[in-house]
Amino acid sequence: MNLIQDLSFIHVLENASLLVQLVMGLLLLVSILSWWYIFLKMFTVHRAVKQSADFEDAFWANTDLNKLFQSVRDSGEQAGSMERIFSAGLSEFVKLKKKGNVDNVAIMESTRRAMRATYQREMDSLESHLSFLATVGSVSPYVGLFGTVWGIMNAFRSLSNVGQATLAHVAPGIAEALIATAMGLFAAIPAVVAYNRYAYDVGRLASRFESFMEEFSNVLQRQP
Repeated sequence: MNLIQDLSFIHVLENASLLVQLVMGLLLLVSILSWWYIFLKMFTVHRAVKQSADFEDAFWANTDLNKLFQSVRDSGEQAGSMERIFSAGLSEFVKLKKKGNVDNVAIMESTRRAMRATYQREMDSLESHLSFLATVGSVSPYVGLFGTVWGIMNAFRSLSNVGQATLAHVAPGIAEALIATAMGLFAAIPAVVAYNRYAYDVGRLASRFESFMEEFSNVLQRQP
């Protein structure tokens, strides 16, 4: 009963070596941050997908581009990524058309560049924090393994001070080593799953934006 009590989770953490405590604290910190980014990206990606679908429906249902443009401008900061790409492209197109001395090829090239620049900014925003999740997923198991190795070393070092080795002498060191491994996996697994999921979703959004830019360019080419 005393051995079971001594190996409780809290007791092991309190009596672990300083280096293992630092490893556990680091893993706990990155795990909390990764969960924060996981939920943040979940809402961000879901909102981007919904906004893109809604805007595509409005774009193809509305033949008046000026009216749609004004609606996007009225949305302000609430506008979605595809709406901002549309706004950047149409603004550049109208500005060059008003000059009157620019040929259509140059107008379309400049319009595409404006949309591409906005597209890149939107993609940078959507991809933010994904690299952190990838880093946590790849590095955390090794950080936990480092704590595991150190805990096992402490367990074997404690045997040098006793005449007869028993489970009671090595159990605390083995316990803190296994906890470090578990914390490394607890931090890594959700981060890897979330990274793969959101990277796929962001990739699909990127393809959707690129398709829209091509279709919108075709629409603009037919404008008087």
